[in-house]
Amino acid sequence: MSAVSTATGADRRERPGTHRTGGGFPGAFASEWTKLWSIRTPYVCLVAGLVVTGIFTFYYGSIARINDKPVQPVGNAPVSSVVLTQFALVVLAVTVVTSEYATSSVRTSLLWVPVRHRVQLAKALLSAVVGLVAGVVFGVLGIAAAWVPFRGHADFELSKAVSQILAMAVYCALTGVMAVGVSFALRTAAGAVAVLFFLISALPSMLIGLGGPVLSAVNDAMPQTAGGHLMLGDGSAPYPAAVGLLILVAWAVAAHAAGAWVLRRRDA
Repeated sequence: MSAVSTATGADRRERPGTHRTGGGFPGAFASEWTKLWSIRTPYVCLVAGLVVTGIFTFYYGSIARINDKPVQPVGNAPVSSVVLTQFALVVLAVTVVTSEYATSSVRTSLLWVPVRHRVQLAKALLSAVVGLVAGVVFGVLGIAAAWVPFRGHADFELSKAVSQILAMAVYCALTGVMAVGVSFALRTAAGAVAVLFFLISALPSMLIGLGGPVLSAVNDAMPQTAGGHLMLGDGSAPYPAAVGLLILVAWAVAAHAAGAWVLRRRDA
């Protein structure tokens, strides 16, 4: 009897220690990582991004050659393709959040990680990491695909190419963080994608189409416009590339704060 009691007491003493070896933010991030790669959506989104990058950049180089455009950095091709490929990463980031709301499995996530903001932060970091890596891969692929059809209408300067690829990666990462924040705020895939499409693509096109100094100034503060200035890095923007980066960070932080506010206020 005494031996049983001793064993039970030892088991109880070991449980707290065992519990402390996992959990926390690393555990939340590991859980989100496993959940992401257990569904097909991220693979479909990343493959779609690769295909669109290859086709777009090859076409971009061909058009530049046919129209006898001035020589430009070869990295301009993948940078231009981001206007399309970014939405593959947006859909991926939105799915990270809204798929759990659609199936009510978010309740399980919040049960196992009761600190709600930790769940959101883990999903945001996951989307940022995937976006960062995808941005580098898209950039390298885009340069390789565009180089041949350019045929003398592009130059390859290693430092410029690397800076543009890294800028692409940062833009993709911050766009993913913004998408996660909007998804937590709206909780539906259709709503989140619609709002993100409007903010990232539709609204800037409307502002440019309407014209005028005031609307142009507003457009300069939009995430896609700021990202374009950051990625091109050609010095023709109304502000330095560092300011474009700060604008992107501000959009990502604002979206994350909105998502965190809704997550705290509303039941899952």
